[in-house]
Amino acid sequence: MSTATGTQPTPAAETPKHDEGVTSAKAFYDSLASKKRPKLPKPQNAVTIAVSSRVLFNMSEDRKMYEEEGVEKYVQHQQTHEEEPLKTGPAFPFVKAVEEVNKQLRALYPDSEELFDIVLMTNNHAQVGVRLINSINHYDLNIERFCMTGGKSPIGYLKAYLTNLYLSADSEKVQEAIAEGIAAATMFIAKKDLVLSEKQLRVAFDGDAVLFSDESEQIVKEKGLDSFFEHEKKFENKPLAQGPLKCFLESLGKLQRKFHAKGARLNCPIRTYLVTARSAASSGARALKTLRSWGLEVDEALFLAGAPKGPILEKIKPHLFFDDQMFHIEGAQELGTIAAHVPYGVGQKYHKSTLKEAEKK
Repeated sequence: MSTATGTQPTPAAETPKHDEGVTSAKAFYDSLASKKRPKLPKPQNAVTIAVSSRVLFNMSEDRKMYEEEGVEKYVQHQQTHEEEPLKTGPAFPFVKAVEEVNKQLRALYPDSEELFDIVLMTNNHAQVGVRLINSINHYDLNIERFCMTGGKSPIGYLKAYLTNLYLSADSEKVQEAIAEGIAAATMFIAKKDLVLSEKQLRVAFDGDAVLFSDESEQIVKEKGLDSFFEHEKKFENKPLAQGPLKCFLESLGKLQRKFHAKGARLNCPIRTYLVTARSAASSGARALKTLRSWGLEVDEALFLAGAPKGPILEKIKPHLFFDDQMFHIEGAQELGTIAAHVPYGVGQKYHKSTLKEAEKK
């Protein structure tokens, strides 16, 4: 086929010419091939993380338009600006770190499908999808699975996508997910920027009502600290029941062991932390023995005996910190930690008003 000016195409035998930065046709096509997206794992083999559009991207102004001007104006705005990438949100560094782990796993295990898989799970309308796709491509994210539910709650789809963790800006949807037995948390934007590792995914967990059940917190609230310490000493060798995030730590541990098997324990690109208000001498043993009984471990365990968690987290610089107490979330936010609230256990009735206020900020 000739061009619009009538110029004949380059004969097949001739070598195409390219920019000076590409010295040969082979180098040119190699550069294109290098941009090919990696093959996605089968869902049954993957660690699937569902993220909402409002945590992957910063859509606070868009959300305000939706609430004040309605869905039609919102959809029209997204279509008008669909070539303009959305700004990054609190889950973005976590997703980028996850993709780095996948890159290193593929290098060690080229045929393995035990990888992270990110799903965009949103109640946005399909008409907004083009802007979301363009934004994902702009940031070169490997996200191919989408669920856009057109204003309906996406929670019913989480199990169908075999979700291991759900991250959202909507606390009510997170509560729905946890009620369905799915690990979930409400994400918040940090109030200052920290430089996070680009080569190592770091995830920090609170203990009670996050990794473990809230049975010990119930004793504290009902009978006080002295009774709590007595209880933990008495039942030191009885494992705590599991909490809502235990299964996600289990998923992280499964991928960590793949690196350990290749002699990469010390420079593993996944690092986990237990950051708990428990005191080591009085109640720490039961927490560690519980993890051991589950066949799980954390890389670092920090027992703070009631001290603020923010300064410790500022040193750790996790991509994500999970806690069930809003005052710990807020303290972490103030010092730059990306935090996620787990609505579980006896304290949640008290936290609901605080949580709603935090969502508005």
